Amino acid sequence: MPRPDLTLTPTGPALAPRYRERAPRPPANPYLRLFTLPGARAFTAGNLIARLPMGMFGVSTVVMIAEGYGSYALAGAVSAAGLVAGALTAPWIARLVDRHGQARIAVPATVWAVLGQLLLLLAAYSHAPAWVLAATAVLSATAPNTGGMSRARWAHLLKDDPNALHTANAFEQAADELCFMLGPVLAAFLCSALFPEAGTLVAAVLFLTGVMLFAAQRATEPPVAPRTTAGSPLRAPGMPALLAVFLATGAIFGAMEVVTLAYVDGPAAGPVLALQAAGSCAAGLVYGRARRSARLANCLAAMTALMALPLLAALTGSLLVLAGALLAAGMAIAPTMVTGMSLVQRLTPAAQLNEGMTLAVTALLGGIATGSATGGWLAEHAPSTTYGYLIPPTAALALTLCLAARVGARARHGHRAGTGR
Repeated sequence: MPRPDLTLTPTGPALAPRYRERAPRPPANPYLRLFTLPGARAFTAGNLIARLPMGMFGVSTVVMIAEGYGSYALAGAVSAAGLVAGALTAPWIARLVDRHGQARIAVPATVWAVLGQLLLLLAAYSHAPAWVLAATAVLSATAPNTGGMSRARWAHLLKDDPNALHTANAFEQAADELCFMLGPVLAAFLCSALFPEAGTLVAAVLFLTGVMLFAAQRATEPPVAPRTTAGSPLRAPGMPALLAVFLATGAIFGAMEVVTLAYVDGPAAGPVLALQAAGSCAAGLVYGRARRSARLANCLAAMTALMALPLLAALTGSLLVLAGALLAAGMAIAPTMVTGMSLVQRLTPAAQLNEGMTLAVTALLGGIATGSATGGWLAEHAPSTTYGYLIPPTAALALTLCLAARVGARARHGHRAGTGR
């Protein structure tokens, strides 16, 4: 109960106490301040439930098909078919979301994707032909970019507060890392403890439930922007170069994952690899408390240095040293991704925000597929598995040098323009 405050009036003390309400102070923690916004907790909870299965579907598909058909090659091919189809359809789904609204598009797209996953489950359970497995995997490739839709809501709610938006982007990246760290572990546990199809079944239920809860929060949904005559966000100045950064960053992730699995080659591979995601998650939360984003070139330079640590650790032959190196290397991931996503938000018109962020995710997935293939080839054909660890720092160094050359060229061009030369 507030305490009465006796105040002086022109005629003397007030005859009756006057109550003065004190406005509650906002939390000092920037992450807690985010969730004081009306509706923020509700849409975040639904989105996290929907995002967790994104780390479950791939592992569940591989285990389900490998157990039923005895072929990891077939399991990998079916998983790759779904990944390629998703990379092709995701920008179109995002464009529809921008034009018609999140709830109106995300719900039917999710229902269709879940039906495709259930058909894949039934096909694998009944030992259908391989082409049926691939076809059902392709049918499920309409899942909306749940992380992008959540970032779009933050961008709408915090459009006048860039510092808070930076914190929100860091939170979303940390959530991505957490979901992709816990999702595979949960999927592997369900498939081994219950039955091979359990991972896909639980992931489908969680995905549908999460999207339904997220879409129900209409108060925080960004308004549908007027239809624009602008072309694809790919035409925005600077966007192609930024997507190249996401492509190369994905190659670093994909190579590191496959090479580590081949190097460790045992049950310890999963926990050791999860340390990279843990390092990224922790660094993302710390980075979100900063007042502003770092320069992308600085983030890439830090990534170049830290990605060399697993290579040096592998040369020692110690699993514990490698685990610590992966934890440290992961700390460069979230700041780079947060800075990159912030640039995407800055370069993309508001009416195409979901499409722009989905293009970034598509480039990232394409890089992961390329890095996985390259890392797997080196792990199998190189004289030592350790050679595969050359890919991440080499790709990061090449990307840093290209970006530095681009910035230098811009500076020279501006100098000539300013001096009239």
